[in-house]
Amino acid sequence: QAQLVESGGGLVQAGGSLRLSCAASRITFSSYAMAWFRQVPGKEREFVAGIRWNGGNTYYTDSVKGRFTISRDNAKNTVYLQMDSLKPDDTAVYYCAADAYGLGSQPSPAEYDHWGQGTQVTVSS
Repeated sequence: QAQLVESGGGLVQAGGSLRLSCAASRITFSSYAMAWFRQVPGKEREFVAGIRWNGGNTYYTDSVKGRFTISRDNAKNTVYLQMDSLKPDDTAVYYCAADAYGLGSQPSPAEYDHWGQGTQVTVSS
């Protein structure tokens, strides 16, 4: 059974930074596009950023472009989300997701094969 484990969430003031990590196991990590989604209560899960299997292509939702950076280390089976200039609107539970043979650009959660348990990010004003 595939396992994705997020870490790095927490409480930060507006303008601050956090780095999320997602460690994958029991999958051939380099065969998967990886993505980060976020969700707040009462709303649908939202695509935040995605990355192709080799890191050659990255994708971002408009609201985080220029502030967030997704990267991956296939040797460590880990994907990262560097979040800078955080805003209160970034407050959410952040999830990593894996899409077998995908491009990393798919915004629909239904297209992803495996999910982590989520990590809470809270940005105070």
